[in-house]
Amino acid sequence: MNDVEPSSTGLPSDLPAHAARLLHAVRQEQPLIQCLTNSVVTNYTANVLLAVGASPAMTDIGGEAGPFARIASGLLVNLGTPTPEQRLAMREAVAARRSVGGRWVLDPVAVGALPVRTALAADLLDVGPTVIRGNASEIRALAGQAGGGRGVDSTDSAADAVPAAIDLAARTGGAVAVSGAVDEVVGAPARVGGDTGGAVERYRNHHDAALLTKVTGGGCALGAVIAAFLAVGPDDSPAICAALATGYYTLAARQATEVSTGPGSFAVALLDRLAAISPDEFAADTGLSVVPATATDDDANASAATAATAVDTAATAVAASAATVETAVDTAATTESAAVRTGATR
Repeated sequence: MNDVEPSSTGLPSDLPAHAARLLHAVRQEQPLIQCLTNSVVTNYTANVLLAVGASPAMTDIGGEAGPFARIASGLLVNLGTPTPEQRLAMREAVAARRSVGGRWVLDPVAVGALPVRTALAADLLDVGPTVIRGNASEIRALAGQAGGGRGVDSTDSAADAVPAAIDLAARTGGAVAVSGAVDEVVGAPARVGGDTGGAVERYRNHHDAALLTKVTGGGCALGAVIAAFLAVGPDDSPAICAALATGYYTLAARQATEVSTGPGSFAVALLDRLAAISPDEFAADTGLSVVPATATDDDANASAATAATAVDTAATAVAASAATVETAVDTAATTESAAVRTGATR
């Protein structure tokens, strides 16, 4: 059922059938999703995966993250709280994942706003994430087009970040999902004669899920859902997997909003709705539309090589400025650990 009827632009047109198939596959296959995520959202992310039908594994320490990444069905790397140990585990997991040709998701939380995670994101970007999921400010910062938002909050709209998303997708060969009031998902430009000059695979999600911004982990958990959809759709493009995961997640959020009285009840209702939505129900209301390639997209494709160079230059500069910070953090962590081992008190 992986075959789809292409539209005149060469993009998938049978979204409902894809939606039903992928959600059914998640429920049937129960993919094992390894999450190296931040300490604030670990519990909620695990509960979201269980509600979806997947199996979470929060294996995020050095020496274990790599071996586990080789056998997991999917991998999420979320940069929300990148401790020295977790940074090591992230690099280990991503390298191991790449060695087996596995798909993985990068969530560049607060990139552009803080130096250590920005340098780390630049390193991980070079490994080629299958999907990058972030808000508009994070995506623009990762592409070297802006300095970042207000911490984890975005100061840009998803539409503002589409050119940056296209640039990043062209560089990685994967997809970029930009979260916002209206979500945008783009895939790598199709290759024509060896060059990335073809149509951009692009989707827009219209589900209204405003309460997601009022619950800690509401956005971060979406990265895990995308990883689950990627795991069960190995023959599907990264963009369609990311778009359908986004449509399903925000459909559940919209339905949860309708029965909630505030953020607290919404957080619980979202888990209930994620578990309750059937493949057929999702197929009938994906919330997605296929966005045809436009002149703006063509211009963005033509400038992808230049933009990639700009990203490399910006990443090098950020890495250089962050090196001292990261070394200081690692040194402090080592000193603190030694003090603890000798019984010192603070």
